[in-house]
Amino acid sequence: MLQNILLMMGEISSIIPKYVTADKSTAGQAADPAYEKKLKKACADFEAMLVFQLLKTMRQSVPRNGILKPSQGRETYEMMLDQKIAEELAHKGEGLGLQKMLYNQITQHDLKKKD
Repeated sequence: MLQNILLMMGEISSIIPKYVTADKSTAGQAADPAYEKKLKKACADFEAMLVFQLLKTMRQSVPRNGILKPSQGRETYEMMLDQKIAEELAHKGEGLGLQKMLYNQITQHDLKKKD
């Protein structure tokens, strides 16, 4: 999973140089709406991966004493459920807010670097 996060961060960082124009008169505006959309999606996907890791860690901290015995099928189902919950949380509205903060941080950092 860490490898997926690193790949996602690489995808975000490859979009940044193409995203913001060097022209100060258009500072803060996207060079291309397609890149803005890709950057927003990458930020949302990053938030989904982080939420998935939080859910996975939370589930591992809960004792497994119960009626049902642990099985491979149950673990797979819980993993798929956690992934879907994380995706739905991240892609509904502004998610938990992390993607908006990440997006703003990336675009502001790049603008400061260009000045």
